[in-house]
Amino acid sequence: MMKVKNIQSETAMKQHSESVVSNQFEPTCHSEHSSVSDVCSSSAFGLATRSTRARMKRASGFTLIEVMVVIVILGVLAALIVPNVMGRSEKAKIDTTQITLKGVAGALDQYKLDNGHFPTMQEGGLDALINQPATAKNWMPGGYVKGGYPKDSWKNDIQYVVPGKDGHPFDLYSFGADGKEGGEGNDADIYYQP
Repeated sequence: MMKVKNIQSETAMKQHSESVVSNQFEPTCHSEHSSVSDVCSSSAFGLATRSTRARMKRASGFTLIEVMVVIVILGVLAALIVPNVMGRSEKAKIDTTQITLKGVAGALDQYKLDNGHFPTMQEGGLDALINQPATAKNWMPGGYVKGGYPKDSWKNDIQYVVPGKDGHPFDLYSFGADGKEGGEGNDADIYYQP
């Protein structure tokens, strides 16, 4: 008995909600206006306008102006960010080369401690850090640098001159990004400063 009442009440609620929904979309005409057809047509027009607006909201996308604004904003951001990132990349290469020079200088100092002098050009220059020269009696087994001949961040050989200029025991430097002597900016030579 209880089950029958629940089904009947559910059916009644469903019919009531359907009638409410259908009444919302039916045009209403009021006789108190001058023309019943005017009121009915305007009410139907209002319903059509609302449904058209609802469809437009559902199917809306971006306008050409909105897309253009986004493209301009992205262009401005790219113009500001890309040079900074590119500049940092070159700065990182310069910093890495300076660290490499410092490491090679440390290997040269160790060579001098073991052998009493810095490698001469006759001993092969920096190659004496990798391959034992005949004159190096206390050469460290395995060498003083790992990975072959020292290179800068641009894969160019590190330059070594002994004796160095201005009273330095040696000069150790990189030719910079262009791999040539001299230059400015990223192409400037990078010297080890003891």
